[in-house]
Amino acid sequence: QVRLVESGGGLVQAGGSLRLSCAASGRTFSTYPMGWFRQAPGKEREFVAVSRWNGGSTYSGYVADSVKGRFTISRDDAKNTVYLQMNSLKPEDTAVYYCAADEERYRSGFYNSQIYDYWGQGTQVTVSS
Repeated sequence: QVRLVESGGGLVQAGGSLRLSCAASGRTFSTYPMGWFRQAPGKEREFVAVSRWNGGSTYSGYVADSVKGRFTISRDDAKNTVYLQMNSLKPEDTAVYYCAADEERYRSGFYNSQIYDYWGQGTQVTVSS
């Protein structure tokens, strides 16, 4: 059984930082896309970031325009884990953050939540002003 378990959420003041982790178990996601989405109250789930394999041992990270320059995605294949480093947090970053993983390496539309096959339970991030 595949499981994605997020951790690292919490309450932080505006301008602060948090690092989210998502540990996968049940299968390896090495070379497969892993990413982050978020959902604020009353809003749809939205793309935050994804890590995609370039071939060899390298990955590319893609982030939403709303978090570009503040959030960075990374991964450790040895630990089957993806991370989201969030800096310069703003109150509008408040949301439940979900980890997602795809069973296919190069499916188009990585910003679309519907293409992902596995999801974590979510971790709350609250940014106070």
